[in-house]
Amino acid sequence: MANENDTFIREVNEQIRSEQMSNFWGRYGIVVIGAAVLIVLSAAGVGIYEYWNTNRASASGDQFASALKLASEGKNDEALKAFSDLETAGHGSYPVLAKFRSATLLAQKGDAAGAIAAFTAIGNDNSAPQVFRDTAKVRAAWLLVDTGTYEQVSAQAEVLTGEGQAMRNSAREALGLSAYKAGDFVKAKQWFEQITADVQAPRNVTSRAQIMLDNIAASGKAA
Repeated sequence: MANENDTFIREVNEQIRSEQMSNFWGRYGIVVIGAAVLIVLSAAGVGIYEYWNTNRASASGDQFASALKLASEGKNDEALKAFSDLETAGHGSYPVLAKFRSATLLAQKGDAAGAIAAFTAIGNDNSAPQVFRDTAKVRAAWLLVDTGTYEQVSAQAEVLTGEGQAMRNSAREALGLSAYKAGDFVKAKQWFEQITADVQAPRNVTSRAQIMLDNIAASGKAA
């Protein structure tokens, strides 16, 4: 009798579970299936987007290589046009690379003002990687050593002279040369001494700084 009762109870429980499951699928089956479809489509969408984005970046890379080839062949105007197209329609890191290369080409063509403006724009672009921004500021500063004032060089480079800044010694050298050119030998000496005191400064930069310090000492104008 007990066995029959146990069997009956199990059958009733199974029936209840079956009915509950049927009711569940009747009420929520479409939702569950829809959610599953969305998960599958989302995963597929991510894969498709990554593939599409990779292809776009790859195409931009090909355009960038073609523009570099034009520049290497001396076809500067054509190269500048190609880089300009990449700046507006490129993908990945290629727009900022194109801006940087365009600025370099302008400098090579002798358009210092245009190059300085282009490098300054990159240096002020918060969307650009920091390394590009810092390098652009140093490039602008070096161009301004020949064409601008000490204050203009300082506006570009001084923010990069602190300890821990990767390009500090290039920035210090630009500031030292600009101060020397302006006749401010005391300030020039300070910048060059910061370079020679920095054990991490590249050897060639340290050597140039020491030469400038020797020249300043010989002049007797920064005692």
